[in-house]
Amino acid sequence: MSAALERILYVDDESDIQEIVAMALELIGGVEIKTCGSGREALALVETFVPDIILLDVMMPEMDGPTTLEALKRHPRFARTPVVFVTAKAHAREIERFRELGAADVIPKPLDPMKLGEVVKGIWAKFHGE
Repeated sequence: MSAALERILYVDDESDIQEIVAMALELIGGVEIKTCGSGREALALVETFVPDIILLDVMMPEMDGPTTLEALKRHPRFARTPVVFVTAKAHAREIERFRELGAADVIPKPLDPMKLGEVVKGIWAKFHGE
């Protein structure tokens, strides 16, 4: 029996995309979703909201996705939490680089809100060997 997906954190500096993603992920049902706009906010938020999976934009000002992932991986509580990059840079070479950095997977932008919930559930299942 695998762990249930209950809490998702979505990090993106574009508030309109945050809203769309939150609405799309609410369609999964029974999942609590939090959003924030930067890597720094994410690192602060995970101290109180412990997500099962983190969806992380790659290109953000100040602290980009790879830098945020590196900081999360150094945190003992989140070293094994799956982090999925969400990016327009979804070319094979970039995807390989993101996986080498420790990303569980990559979701290409533009996002399809109607399929996003299923994509995230599929990544979650794959991460847990289902």
